[in-house]
Amino acid sequence: MPLHPGRPAGERPMSVNPFLGPANPVGDMTSAPPKHRLPDGPMAPSTAYQLVHDELMLDGNARLNLATFVTTWMEPQAGLLMAECRDKNMIDKDEYPRTAELERRCVAMLADLWNAPDPAKAVGCSTTGSSEACMLAGLALKRRWSLRNAGRYPSREARPNLVMGVNVQVCWEKFCTFWEVEPRQVPMEGDRFHLDPAAAVELCDENTIGVVGILGSTFDGSYEPVAELCAALDGLQERTGLDVPVHVDGASGAMIAPFLDEDLVWDFRLPRVASVNTSGHKYGLVYPGVGWVLWRDAAALPEELVFRVNYLGGDMPTFALNFSRPGAQVVAQYYSFLRLGRDGYRAVQQAARDVATGLSARIEALGDFRLLTRGDELPVFAFTTAPDVTAFDVFDVARRLRENGWLVPAYTFPANRQDLAVLRVVCRNGFSEDLAGLFAEDLTRLLPELRSQSHPLTRDRNAATGFHH
Repeated sequence: MPLHPGRPAGERPMSVNPFLGPANPVGDMTSAPPKHRLPDGPMAPSTAYQLVHDELMLDGNARLNLATFVTTWMEPQAGLLMAECRDKNMIDKDEYPRTAELERRCVAMLADLWNAPDPAKAVGCSTTGSSEACMLAGLALKRRWSLRNAGRYPSREARPNLVMGVNVQVCWEKFCTFWEVEPRQVPMEGDRFHLDPAAAVELCDENTIGVVGILGSTFDGSYEPVAELCAALDGLQERTGLDVPVHVDGASGAMIAPFLDEDLVWDFRLPRVASVNTSGHKYGLVYPGVGWVLWRDAAALPEELVFRVNYLGGDMPTFALNFSRPGAQVVAQYYSFLRLGRDGYRAVQQAARDVATGLSARIEALGDFRLLTRGDELPVFAFTTAPDVTAFDVFDVARRLRENGWLVPAYTFPANRQDLAVLRVVCRNGFSEDLAGLFAEDLTRLLPELRSQSHPLTRDRNAATGFHH
């Protein structure tokens, strides 16, 4: 949630068009409504709608936003279902038992998809997105660690820590700050842009609550080697006795790999994987915001973290940071699962990957850019300017593309590769081959002007950076 300062000095008032009046264009709109305090009286719904509608026209076009992983298109039928359920509060499971049942079915489907040892015994829930899902998974890791170390925690000598790559989503940094866990981050090195298993193991000790593996880094779209990470931690346990669990942040990849990379072992097939999360509103193909988090079994989620409510005379466990939220997104997730099935998801995700690999190849062929990734894991690729390009940088490219409506983030990498600045393109369902072709044509058309510059025009990289997860 963004934090906004107070009212800017000298801000323009809202404009008033006489046509916005419901009846008399002369007498019905005599003054502009205030922006930063409640109006003194009501106005017609059509007038309020038009004022808000007109201001929102200045937002970017979501379909042309190649920065976001979030779903920007769904079928009309899904939109109808969401409209029918937007007034249902998910937390009221006894009042809305069928919505609760659809959530339960989605958890069971994901447990099966992610190869839980016994899908019927896997534990999970929906969330407002992967950020909340990661918070819940982190809390479970910390509570399991604190129970194992009850004899010495809390104490000064027992400060819990979490090991992860420096490329993790910001929600993990928030988790560590909010719940007083020391973050131990593996930096990038050379052409390795995510966590290294050996380096991660070196950071583990008796106070490590877990290690986070990312199935699909937001920086470049690459998968982290979860199986190698688990093997390295197996070796650590053999040498030292330390049993460190793994959480897989599959915000994007957990809805890609099961369909396109079936031989890749990253999920509950690995005994060390305690929990997995994903974003239903990313490659789960649902409008924001819905996420999911699952634990391999009840033992992986400490019972004291689970609250129980009466559900049709039975017992309905709940585990969430958020309380009230609409059931619309959960219903839309179930609709997508029902509508597509495994073959449908496979076709949709393969189409996105084909667009990504095809577009990255066209960009590489231009000669002005160097690819870091090609979109052959997540349908996401990152690229930077070629070594011999000195007239412009990635920030110039992003700025010029925005003039054509394309929103492409340009940003610098974290430690130890702050020297590297890239552009990233996220290919989602709805970003078709035709749109990719138009994007490539616009980029090609911009290059002669960019090449004619005497130097890059960006003066402040920090101000120009636009990184969106």
